[in-house]
Amino acid sequence: ATRVVTGSLKNGFAIVRPPGHHAEKDQAMGFCIFNSVAIAARQLQLKLGLSRILIIDWDIHHGNGTQQIFYDDPGVMYISLHRYDGGNFFPGTGHVDEMGFGDGTHYNINIAFSTNLYPPLSDSEYIAAFKGIVLPLATLYDPEIILVSAGFDAAPGHSSALGGYNVSPACFGWMTSQLMSVANDRIVLVLEGGYNLPSICDCSEACVRALLNLEPFTLSQSALQQPPHPTALWCLQQVVSAHFSHWPLLEQTAGLMPLAESTRREFQTVRAMASLTVLPKTPIINQSS
Repeated sequence: ATRVVTGSLKNGFAIVRPPGHHAEKDQAMGFCIFNSVAIAARQLQLKLGLSRILIIDWDIHHGNGTQQIFYDDPGVMYISLHRYDGGNFFPGTGHVDEMGFGDGTHYNINIAFSTNLYPPLSDSEYIAAFKGIVLPLATLYDPEIILVSAGFDAAPGHSSALGGYNVSPACFGWMTSQLMSVANDRIVLVLEGGYNLPSICDCSEACVRALLNLEPFTLSQSALQQPPHPTALWCLQQVVSAHFSHWPLLEQTAGLMPLAESTRREFQTVRAMASLTVLPKTPIINQSS
């Protein structure tokens, strides 16, 4: 990451084992001992003086450790796309209302999917999340570098206990290329979770091909044309509702996510109520003698 920032490397892919995004400041967990991405981000802050680092975490499990470490730090924006299932999927953290603390509020964004697995979430839901939330926020934040916790356990080949989604290698490559355009190629992917070797290999190849500007894996027409699962869209809309007061552009990009009319009316009502200003009551002065 340091070499990418200083210009001696264009971008990078770090093949790291064990993974790291579950490791907290003083606690190892979830196969993770050291939080490699968090350590890299902190080193970039301390040694190179970076003030805007974007961490994208597309591992199917929420990166509780990364969230904890930067929860009050606006110098690191953390965006996680993960399976949440109402807190019933490991590690149980990552609710949309976990938005940061103090100066870091609204710099911690959790895209927490809570859907059934039939059919499993796939490319169309992740493309919608990127177009409607991830890329607009990344553009607004204007990061000096993007670090990706690149877990591939949302890819095919993982059981419902470890993954359960069906995000294709081509989609991971597409997400990589989209992020490259935001950060002027200053991006480093760091391998996180993944428990199916052929799947990890295919997804890694797709991402590396994007980093090298080689011919990409082709997204299927169904991924490009199929509307996202309605429950997934509702989850995305909850993210917009939670953060649009700080990031107003999300009001516009919400239009990229097709909603049922009833859902759209509900969101518009919530947005209108959030914009109301409650004036303090004027104290009543007793003028009687």
